[in-house]
Amino acid sequence: MEHEPDRSTLVTVAPGADPLAVAAHLGVRVTRAWSTGFATSSRLPVGVGEVDTPMHVSSGTQPHAPWNLDRVDQPRLPLDGTYRWTGSGAGVTAYVVDTGIRLTSRDLVGRVSTGVDVVDGGPATDCNGHGTHVSGTLAGTRFGVAKGVRVVAVRVLDCTGSGSTSRVLAGLDWVLHHHVRPAVLNLSLGGAPSAALDAEVRALVRDGVVVVAAAGNGDADGQAVDACTTSPARTRVAITVSATDRADAKPVWANTGRCVDLFAPGVSVTSDWDTADTATRTISGTSMASPAVAGAAALWLGAHPAATPAQVRAALVRAAGTGLVTGYGTAPDRLLRTGG
Repeated sequence: MEHEPDRSTLVTVAPGADPLAVAAHLGVRVTRAWSTGFATSSRLPVGVGEVDTPMHVSSGTQPHAPWNLDRVDQPRLPLDGTYRWTGSGAGVTAYVVDTGIRLTSRDLVGRVSTGVDVVDGGPATDCNGHGTHVSGTLAGTRFGVAKGVRVVAVRVLDCTGSGSTSRVLAGLDWVLHHHVRPAVLNLSLGGAPSAALDAEVRALVRDGVVVVAAAGNGDADGQAVDACTTSPARTRVAITVSATDRADAKPVWANTGRCVDLFAPGVSVTSDWDTADTATRTISGTSMASPAVAGAAALWLGAHPAATPAQVRAALVRAAGTGLVTGYGTAPDRLLRTGG
């Protein structure tokens, strides 16, 4: 008996053997070859090779999902209670430049590592909670948009959530010189306009890193300001993200302006916390919206690993829902959508 002639067969050769030489010895036509074997549509004796079977992008469904995940996979309200995804972002590395990460978090187990700690030279362990929360929204098995991403902790803020522009620059420069592509970097932080910080973000993007930044949470009185007046949100090559609530409304404190690229859920977002491996907390901010977009960028990079940051940004903008956000001010009316 022989294999059907119209079906492709995969043949694995012995270690060190030349696949093309083996094919020539068998007298078969090679349709594709690789270092350990080849594919052929020629007839082969039964027992030689294996049938070339279909492969598909991984997908999944998460019932009873947190509202912010539930929102990004569907075009309109009401929520259906489920988060659906295609692809997991596997193969993509996400650099979370923040307060560090709880490295033993159950939600990130096996996919989180220390990058650098420019605060005190430690293992980049979170003692604030913010960085762990952000990482969970980006990549957590339970709370994350991109559930297969590898996360690297870059600690630039201390236990109070504070730091300096120079510390942030040091963390970003570490990523610039050590990143593995495809890569996305989340900046759920901000401050006064800084030419130095903007320049470092531009350098990262030139080197192929997708940079996502929070738009910011307004002034001391809790009122939104123009995101173009803060760094790194004002950096045009970054993907700048403002926040919405369960009703797709922008809260009064979420910054707006032409430097905003997308809105994403950022009010009453539940994610991981630093106090225990299974700890959670529900908080609000554009800091919570930014990692959702970083996760969506990772999903797209997982499917298109050679994509440039500009291509990733354009893809997310194309996929975004319009005519949905209320109170968006002078920002574009674009709400994150992963496609589900």
